[in-house]
Amino acid sequence: MTGVNIHGIWAIYKFEMARTLRTLWQSIVTPVVTTSLYFIVFGMGMGAHIKPIHDIAYGSFIVPGLIMLSLLTQSVANASIGIYFPKFTGTIFELLSAPISAVELVVGYVGAAATKSVVIGLIILATSVLFVPLRVDHPLAMIAFLLLTSIAFSMFGFIIGIWAKGFEQLNVVPALVLTPLTFLGGSFYPLSYLPQPWHTVSLFNPVAYLISGFRWAFFGDVGDIDVRWSLGFTTGFLLLCMGVIWLIFRTGYRLKS
Repeated sequence: MTGVNIHGIWAIYKFEMARTLRTLWQSIVTPVVTTSLYFIVFGMGMGAHIKPIHDIAYGSFIVPGLIMLSLLTQSVANASIGIYFPKFTGTIFELLSAPISAVELVVGYVGAAATKSVVIGLIILATSVLFVPLRVDHPLAMIAFLLLTSIAFSMFGFIIGIWAKGFEQLNVVPALVLTPLTFLGGSFYPLSYLPQPWHTVSLFNPVAYLISGFRWAFFGDVGDIDVRWSLGFTTGFLLLCMGVIWLIFRTGYRLKS
């Protein structure tokens, strides 16, 4: 029985992290600046004229939603681009023939993408304190949601990167599916404010469960959905992505052709 190829995992992880450092402005600075503009416009601008939600200032209320918006998009983008480039350049065949297992390959790419997303999320969290008052009632739960969401959606991005046949397809799911679901999932408002039947319809939005659970970690019982459902969905989505990735390597889908 062979052991885990730590050197192989580290080589992939280090290469992906080095790519981030080479594109530091695009990878880290841009999402932080964009989110800061949200705080200025919605938190300090409009927020000053919006009454508190559950005794929480509007600018503070939207912090979990903004972090989750950045976390989801960055996780998918980092992981999809990371695995797509070896396909695009043809070096994917060298990776597949190298003495490294599929699990180790996924750990390297997903680990790097999740690390970058968590770092961006923490930077945005630190940035938000400069604009609005903030508290975290359940710090361990906040870290758990941060890690689980980053890993799960980095796996989702890994799947998209393998599925995509061109750069256009890399942007289809994040731009046309993920971002709209995040905006409609309670990033800027509580779902309870929606009239029927839209409140019920919003409960079928999977991203709403992530935002609600993450907001609970900050402010306690102000979420629209029970935190157990949020945690269960995040874990279930993680397991689903693991199953899809296993099937991809089992069948060689868009890897060996």
